[in-house]
Amino acid sequence: MREENKNSPSQMNKQKKNWFWPAVYSGIAIVFVGMIWGYSAFIKNDSPSLTDSAAVDQQGDADLVVETNAPKEMLKYPFPEALLDNVTVLQPFYDMEADEAMQEDALLVFNQTYVTNSGVSIAVDGEPFEVVAARSGVVEEVITDVFQGDEVVITHADGMQTVYGSLTEVVVKEGDEVEQGDSLATATQNEWNPSAGVHLHFEVLVDGEAVNPASYLGF
Repeated sequence: MREENKNSPSQMNKQKKNWFWPAVYSGIAIVFVGMIWGYSAFIKNDSPSLTDSAAVDQQGDADLVVETNAPKEMLKYPFPEALLDNVTVLQPFYDMEADEAMQEDALLVFNQTYVTNSGVSIAVDGEPFEVVAARSGVVEEVITDVFQGDEVVITHADGMQTVYGSLTEVVVKEGDEVEQGDSLATATQNEWNPSAGVHLHFEVLVDGEAVNPASYLGF
């Protein structure tokens, strides 16, 4: 006798059809999901994260703010400010637009020859005093001159130059970098302008031209 539960060939083919196509669809779905997952992982690894981008942007903005808002160093007095109350301007800058009396005060006399003052002549109670850098910069030149006194020229970042004359005991040399307020020398008297006694001759040059130091300082 035949067993009643034994499948016939037609039934077996029917069963194969029942699982074949679902298996194919499932395989395609798995491959498709795998492609999507792989692409997402590639995009994530290849692109900077939002946090990293924000950090870069913030860093860039910070650098920009520092550069834009960096304060420009203002000119200060070429002597310790504690001496300010005792300072006297002996001879002012010769200003073509000043009144006649001011212009006359700004004339320097040597061997019966008048020379216009290209800076200011400063004294402190007729005594030697410390001369300091009015701004940070590089010592461009140190000139030794027994007749007029030694001279120091400093070039600043924006091209401005400051000149300190009638000096002795200079403590800087050419090429030195100095900070604002650093000691440069000691004011002294000289034979070229003996009537001024012990003094500092201070000049400010912009684009190579002497300008009135009083435009920057309260002389």
